[in-house]
Amino acid sequence: MLLFKIILSLWLSFQPDPNVMGDINSIDPIISALESGSSYELAKFFDSSISLNINGQQGDYSKNQAELVLKDFFKKNPSQGFSILYQKENQGNISTYIGEYASVPSTYKVFIKVSQASSSYRIYSLDFVKN
Repeated sequence: MLLFKIILSLWLSFQPDPNVMGDINSIDPIISALESGSSYELAKFFDSSISLNINGQQGDYSKNQAELVLKDFFKKNPSQGFSILYQKENQGNISTYIGEYASVPSTYKVFIKVSQASSSYRIYSLDFVKN
């Protein structure tokens, strides 16, 4: 019986903690895409349609259209970094994040609204507002 307890405790110590979320349940890849200014990587997390606002130019776009709009934005405003300033993760499936996107000409406040579908995040609203 003692041998069984030792084996069980060793086995449990090497199991991943179910309370720790991995990248699949994290917005880390979204942050990385913004840090690198990659519209392609960011678009992987877009919902099928997305509300996009870039400094007052607002519209509802398909995933592919939004990627092209952001590609142009990132080309004109190369990334110098991105950081999260505020986050509100609700118990439900909707979360809000506010960050700061630094670029060569200026900085932008970024408002990200995501919904969690199954085990991944989907951006349904993204706003860049010039400081």
